[in-house]
Amino acid sequence: MWATRRNQTGAAAVSINPFIVRNSGIYSKSQTRIESCLGYRHLGLGQLLLVGLVAAPFVAYAQTDEIQVYTAEIASPGEITLTLHDNYTPEGLKYPAFPGGVVPDRALNGVPEWAYGATDWLEFGLYLPVYTLTHDGNAYVESTKLRTLFVVPHAGDRTFFYGINFEYSRNAERWEPSRYSGEIRPIVGVRFGPVDVVVNPILDTDFNGLGKLDFAPEMRVAYNFSKLWAVAAEEYADLGAIKHMLPGNEQSQSVFAVVDYNGKTNVEFGIGKGLNDATSQVVFKLMFTWSLYHP
Repeated sequence: MWATRRNQTGAAAVSINPFIVRNSGIYSKSQTRIESCLGYRHLGLGQLLLVGLVAAPFVAYAQTDEIQVYTAEIASPGEITLTLHDNYTPEGLKYPAFPGGVVPDRALNGVPEWAYGATDWLEFGLYLPVYTLTHDGNAYVESTKLRTLFVVPHAGDRTFFYGINFEYSRNAERWEPSRYSGEIRPIVGVRFGPVDVVVNPILDTDFNGLGKLDFAPEMRVAYNFSKLWAVAAEEYADLGAIKHMLPGNEQSQSVFAVVDYNGKTNVEFGIGKGLNDATSQVVFKLMFTWSLYHP
């Protein structure tokens, strides 16, 4: 989801992953940076075919604009909100998830998320524009996304709450290898006094068949000190296509320590740690949310 998706959120992408390619014997360990690996003119036809055969069945994730576990809480009917998402990767992967993609290391990406509460069970969202600032100072507009979020009314007041989010994206070639992608995000949560446990078992798609759906689960365990302050532990993963799950050392796996402040301006700050070599090692996330209009 973050050196994922998503994308931790973006859709799954067929990629030439150095962790996979190096095991084929084509590259030495010192050549795992994809910037070096993409010197294809130095490979013979047989080697190129072997790269394709080795890499094709596997799935990896691009950068993500949104590192967030959905809790089924939405804007009030008629309310308009704005959330600014920003994620910075001071110690990230040195290669893109697919040829020509964004390199996560020292990149800043994010998006303004505009939301409208249609009813107490339905919210519409617009992500515009998704952007990236790379380590060498280049700025790009990457994607535009629409979402429709259905939830049980007044989820914040319930012991058991649930919902489902549908998302549709139009992407630049640097952001995802597929021009169009989507997300299906179920939301299931329970509340034990001050403790919230929420899971989002996400399925991402490039609209290329059910068998190629990518499974990217997220989970959040939060302790609410008051209505204003909370701390949480969050986990984000990308396990690969549901028919071809990746081996554990090739999955994206990360955990975040998060602090939430729910005042007039809602603030969420988190520090993430990658759990294996297939995941960016350190990521900062910062979110600000404002109510722009409340009838």
